[in-house]
Amino acid sequence: MAGTLALTRRKGHLTAMLNILSALIGLVTLILMIPAVLPLLGALNWILVPMALVGAFIGMLSSKNGGRNFCLIVAAFGALRLFMGGGLL
Repeated sequence: MAGTLALTRRKGHLTAMLNILSALIGLVTLILMIPAVLPLLGALNWILVPMALVGAFIGMLSSKNGGRNFCLIVAAFGALRLFMGGGLL
């Protein structure tokens, strides 16, 4: 009985940490996306959008939605920038 309680508490901490990890991946991606807004550096978004989607996948494994939603917003911003630049600029 006590082992089950300890396992449940450990799982709760792990899912909270996945949310924090997802938010950190989204934040790093957003910071790296700032130079990609400049002309001729938009192709950098081809690397950053999948990076944000990996963060969203990690956030999907979490019990909370904040990190996942943040990563999806960052990925949408990068995809919009790619769409506006024609995929290259």
